[in-house]
Amino acid sequence: MTLDRLWAGWRSSYIDGVAAEPSEHPDDCLFCRLAAMSDEDALILERTDRTFTVMNAYPYTSGHVMVAPLRHVGDLQSLDADDAAAVMHATQRACGALQRAYDPDGLNVGVNIGRVAGAGVPGHVHVHALPRWSGDTNFMTSVAEARVLPEPLRKSWEKLRAVWPRP
Repeated sequence: MTLDRLWAGWRSSYIDGVAAEPSEHPDDCLFCRLAAMSDEDALILERTDRTFTVMNAYPYTSGHVMVAPLRHVGDLQSLDADDAAAVMHATQRACGALQRAYDPDGLNVGVNIGRVAGAGVPGHVHVHALPRWSGDTNFMTSVAEARVLPEPLRKSWEKLRAVWPRP
């Protein structure tokens, strides 16, 4: 018996909403909308005067977070020096929290700029940070665009909030 299809119903909401074409208008931007929501509703882990860090609603693995500037810009070179430094410092805190919460063998940290580079939200630059373990296959989907996540997204948020460093 072979597995011909594996249902991944979450993909349709991603394709219909999150992966829309980039917009110059912050009102149309997922990250701008998330930043306006409460921490609990948006699963925001940290807010600073220039950045916020949020759980990825469509994670590659448990603990997958995204760090974004509050300012609506589409690429790294459009960040001023203070915003760029703030994004990097927030990414450092995210990596520390991921290591404390998950004790991974490594971390993936990266930025996808533009649709062809893999950006799901190409109009608002953001940094991905996620834990990795020897032998895992979730970063590059191995079967029918499905991922195996061992814990609910809210539990990942709670786990990371418990160890998040306070600025």
